[in-house]
Amino acid sequence: MTRIPTKQEVLDWISANPTLTAKRDIAKAFGIKGAARIDLKRILRELEAEGHLEKRKRSYSDPDRLPPVSVLQVNAPNSDGDLFARPLEWHGEGVEPVVLMILRASDPALGEGDRILARLSVVHEEDHNYEARLIRRIGSNPRRVVGIFRKGAEGGRIVPIDKAGQTEWLVQDGADHGAKDGELVEAEQAGPKNRMGLPRARIVERLGDPSAPKAVSLIAIHQHGIPDDFPDKVIDEADKAKPVGLKGREDLRDMPLLTIDPSDARDHDDACYAHADDDPKNPGGHVIWVAIADVAAYVQPGTALDREARKRGNSSYFPDRVVPMLPDRLSGDLCSLHEGVPRACIAVRMQIGADGNKIGHRFVRGLMRSAASLHYAEVQEAIDGTVNDRTGPLLEPVLKPLYAAYTALKKARSERQPLDLDLPERKIILSDKGEVQSVAFRDRLDAHRLIEEFMILANVAAAETLIAKRRPLLFRVHEEPAPEKLESLRETAQAAGLNLAKGQVLQTRHLNALLNAAAGTEDAELINLSTLRSMAQAYYNPENFGHFGLALRNYAHFTSPIRRYADLIVHRALITAHNWGKDGLTEEEIDRLEETATHISDTERRSMMAERDTTDRYLAAYLSERVGNEFAGRISGIARFGAFVKMDETGADGLVPVRSLGREFFHFDREAGTLMGSDTGLIIAIGQRVTVRLTEATPVTGGLELELLSIDDQALPRGRGTGKKPTRRKAVSAKRKKDKIKRKVERKRRQR
Repeated sequence: MTRIPTKQEVLDWISANPTLTAKRDIAKAFGIKGAARIDLKRILRELEAEGHLEKRKRSYSDPDRLPPVSVLQVNAPNSDGDLFARPLEWHGEGVEPVVLMILRASDPALGEGDRILARLSVVHEEDHNYEARLIRRIGSNPRRVVGIFRKGAEGGRIVPIDKAGQTEWLVQDGADHGAKDGELVEAEQAGPKNRMGLPRARIVERLGDPSAPKAVSLIAIHQHGIPDDFPDKVIDEADKAKPVGLKGREDLRDMPLLTIDPSDARDHDDACYAHADDDPKNPGGHVIWVAIADVAAYVQPGTALDREARKRGNSSYFPDRVVPMLPDRLSGDLCSLHEGVPRACIAVRMQIGADGNKIGHRFVRGLMRSAASLHYAEVQEAIDGTVNDRTGPLLEPVLKPLYAAYTALKKARSERQPLDLDLPERKIILSDKGEVQSVAFRDRLDAHRLIEEFMILANVAAAETLIAKRRPLLFRVHEEPAPEKLESLRETAQAAGLNLAKGQVLQTRHLNALLNAAAGTEDAELINLSTLRSMAQAYYNPENFGHFGLALRNYAHFTSPIRRYADLIVHRALITAHNWGKDGLTEEEIDRLEETATHISDTERRSMMAERDTTDRYLAAYLSERVGNEFAGRISGIARFGAFVKMDETGADGLVPVRSLGREFFHFDREAGTLMGSDTGLIIAIGQRVTVRLTEATPVTGGLELELLSIDDQALPRGRGTGKKPTRRKAVSAKRKKDKIKRKVERKRRQR
């Protein structure tokens, strides 16, 4: 009879043989054949259920793992010339993993003993568990430059595209990476920084045509002055950082906290867990834990890291890259709540009633270990009945309690009535070459809404705690709409046959009533867009003016300190308020809170503009091959020089120049937001359905020019005039005609 190994024997074998973890390898090691495999399968399932093993496809492994960004030490090449490295911060109890270096042609040569920062991916090969791509050597921080390569007799030069960059860079023969004259390239400094003459550079990537898609985000980064090069002192401080231990912290490592993020997320700064409340005084209630990366433990006031993080204000996100607020060593490694890796956190335990209202909370400074890093779609699929190897074991004990707590929070949200706009978000899908493959609209799943509600609740808890403890902080402020913008929205609603009442203190529930009345009608998109445009822009301020859009009195950003400096300020305030250590908010920081608030509000707007410009350029490049095609859309804006149209298929905005609208003069009415033809009386207004032809797409600027073909399914009439401004008598006649048509349009809309 075949002897079945004990659970401990199986665990010992997997620890001693990390590259031979498939079920067939384990069976072969213990001589298990035939029907005895059923018993082995049972043991493996039990070990998995107990958390000792994790199933990955067809293999089993110790759940401890290396983070996606790790510090490695390079070994000497083996007899086959392969270069391996060992992880310097392995936390697991089993055998240390083996890492194979995958070097690119542009990577510098690595030697035995080099310490590097690398991005890892898990593999299951005979001789290694991970493959690594070099980010940079530890202790080295070559400056990077983006510019146009000009080829010379021996090598060439790089002319920077950055407006502030006046210095050209010398590229020696053999360091041009095959670049051609006129190509956009990315290069890094080669040789000492204090040498005489022009600085030398080595081209690391050819980006091709400066107007090509792959160059788009880099150009936007430099044009808007977003810092994308970390100073040496910043990198040096980040490289010296060590993982934070348990001392002085609450041990949360056994709590099954999960991170739920987009599938392409590289940093994870929030994790959550929920369970039914066992307090008899709170029947039907829930306990929600939200754990946030403890960035303050690594980025302390007055350091080079802190100054650079404040300077950047926030991370900037583009379709093909991220410009982080913190170096990779922190943002991608030590501060990121990676699966199976101990990480420092500040966590809040929140108690909510059956109605979803928070009845209590407390903050702790802890050490956690994420049970899983999941993405939104797989979480939603699991709840909807389709589980995978990752979500299956978590469905009953972790995911369903999360959704139960979310169901309660929805009740409180419904009562609070935050602004509920329905505006789809675009997602640009790029190929490996950086070309736009498609433009999709992001799905809005309950998994997204769950995380949003948990984060909002944690942000409220942070603000309330600091107010109660009388500690200075930065609030996230969103003021109510300005009277003139509200009046414009009211007029738009009336023109659509809807009502936004006057003579009352405006609340978000009034706007939601308008949005609900428009839902399902042809004016829904117009009302949503007009409501958005009536809103004030949110900003940071040490004074609390409330958050109108969320219908909250006290609100502060606490949940994303890896990518927002405002959240780091709130973390430091919590540290000071709870006497957790000396890395809290200093008196100097308190004195300049107002200045910091203004600065980071500005950097946020800077990033938004750069991201918008990048999206416009990508869309123009994508549509440049479809010049001459017809598209359906809606008038989204009116100006003296023409009308803006948002196209349904891509969400791209294009301009219909007033000069192309026919042989008549068009009167611009700023108050009404219309253009009216002096000859035909044609009125062009926001919200009208149109058909347009794409006549020009300019990727360099992101501009799209359109020709208007029809309005509300009616062919565009052509005037008989010259297109010049009419005489005064004709202008008066046109005004009367305009007023008459306005009244007629309003009558028709009310009749609908």
